[in-house]
Amino acid sequence: MALHHSEETHQLLVAKVPAVTGKQLPEWFQCLDDGPTFSRFDDRVKWLRDEYGLAHGHATAIVHERDLRRSRRSFS
Repeated sequence: MALHHSEETHQLLVAKVPAVTGKQLPEWFQCLDDGPTFSRFDDRVKWLRDEYGLAHGHATAIVHERDLRRSRRSFS
């Protein structure tokens, strides 16, 4: 499963993550780092949904944003 929403929708979801989930993005990134190692995007989304009860859109936004930030960091 890949990201299926627009960049605008992604940014709106990312902006709402702290209010909706009670955690800031760095906290979610740490949860992903501390959790099981999944190489597939959809497996990471499913794990966040199952483990933390997140809505699909928010879980997708968290995983996608983490991937974006990691890819920027690796080229800096």
